[in-house]
Amino acid sequence: MNELSLNEPAGVLVKTTCVDYPGILAGSFFLKGCNLRCPYCYNTGLVLGKDDGTQPLNTVQELFDHLEKRQGILKGLTVSGGEPLLNPYTPLIIRKAKDLGYLVKLDTNGTLPDELESFINDPELHPDFIAMDIKTSPERYAQVICPSFSKYHGNSDHFVNVLTRSAKLVAAYPADHREWRTVLVPPLVQKEDIKNMSAILPADASWQFAQFMNQNCIDPSYNEIYPYSDLEAKEIIEYAKTFIQKSELR
Repeated sequence: MNELSLNEPAGVLVKTTCVDYPGILAGSFFLKGCNLRCPYCYNTGLVLGKDDGTQPLNTVQELFDHLEKRQGILKGLTVSGGEPLLNPYTPLIIRKAKDLGYLVKLDTNGTLPDELESFINDPELHPDFIAMDIKTSPERYAQVICPSFSKYHGNSDHFVNVLTRSAKLVAAYPADHREWRTVLVPPLVQKEDIKNMSAILPADASWQFAQFMNQNCIDPSYNEIYPYSDLEAKEIIEYAKTFIQKSELR
C-alpha cells in the first residue's frame, strides 16, 4: 500500500464534544467510507467517501495538530465514520492519540468482527471504549441495510453471524466502557425488531437510542417518513427496558 498522506481530505473533525465519548471531554474524527448504505443516513458525503460540499473535510494532519494543541485539556478522541474499521487512516490515528495520552473510543457498525477483534487484541490499537450500532433486526440487514451491490445482499445468515460475533467482542469490555446505539427509524425499529436486537446484547448493556431525522437521507423516500412522536419513542424504549434495563433516549 502506498504511504498515506496526512494532507489529503480524510474526514470531519469535531474539535470538542461532550456527547460523543460518554463522561469524557473529547474530540471526534468522522472518517469517510462505509460498507453499508443505511437508507436513513444523512452523512452522504462521508458514507460515499467523497466531499459533497455539505461537510468540509479535514486532513489527518489537522486532526494531529488539534490533538497536540489540546493535549491536557481534552481527555479522549472518538474515531467514527463512516466505518473506521475500513479506513487505512484509523490505525495511524489511534496510535497517535494514544502516544499523546488520549483515551480512544471506536464507533463501529458491527459488520467487521475480524477487524474489530484484531484492533482489540493489538495493544497499540486497543480501543478504551467501543460503541456498536445496531440498526434493526439482524435478520433484516441483508435486505434493508446492505446495498444491493454487496455480495452479502440477501444473505441474512451472514449478518446474524457477524453482528452476533461483534456484539460478543464488545460485551467482553467492562460495562462502563461499551454501549450499543440505535436510531429510531419507524420502518426499521418496531417492537419485534427491539426483541430481535436485544437477543444479541448482554443484559447489562447500555442501549442508547436517538430520534430519526427525516432530512438529507441517502434514500430520498426516507425524507417523507415522519419520526416517532415523543410518546411513541417513550413506549418503544420502555419496551426495550423489559429486555435491556439500561435503555434510554439520548
